[in-house]
Amino acid sequence: MTEIRTPRLLLRRWTDDDLVPLADINADPEVMRWIGDGSVRDLEETAEDIENWEEEWGDEGFGLFAVELLASGELIGFAGLSVPEFQPSGVPDVQISWRLGRPFWGQGYASEAAHAVLEFALQDRGLDGVISITHLSNTASENVSRKLGMDLASETTHPEHKTPLHIHTIDLTEYAA
Repeated sequence: MTEIRTPRLLLRRWTDDDLVPLADINADPEVMRWIGDGSVRDLEETAEDIENWEEEWGDEGFGLFAVELLASGELIGFAGLSVPEFQPSGVPDVQISWRLGRPFWGQGYASEAAHAVLEFALQDRGLDGVISITHLSNTASENVSRKLGMDLASETTHPEHKTPLHIHTIDLTEYAA
């Protein structure tokens, strides 16, 4: 089982106990407003998400980690690597993502988890680069991408949802944690 510890967080694989807390996060319209078409996700959809993420671990050798607070063991969201649902041209084909519950915003947890994921991508998976895809108006995620040292590569529109997106990239061969 793959686990990563940071000073405040544990990034780990998913368990059955994660379903309800993640469904609560996914049911928050503020959390979901920058995801896909902005719709919230119910318990059944969240269960399908976790199942798909676990399958990606088997298929790709990476996936999305459950992120919990070390101090309390509370699930606060996820961070990890995935193959994007659509592939912008001319950029790496692996995406770094994060989603945290609203009570955990603004405390540096997303950046802390994402830094650990970049190290995992480079050191454990040998990836040369990754992208982040953020909604143009999602300033918090834009800030995380910048803190990771990612460069804005392009703007595009989501092919299904027609939302404006920024594509950020990072060359992990030049990444310095």
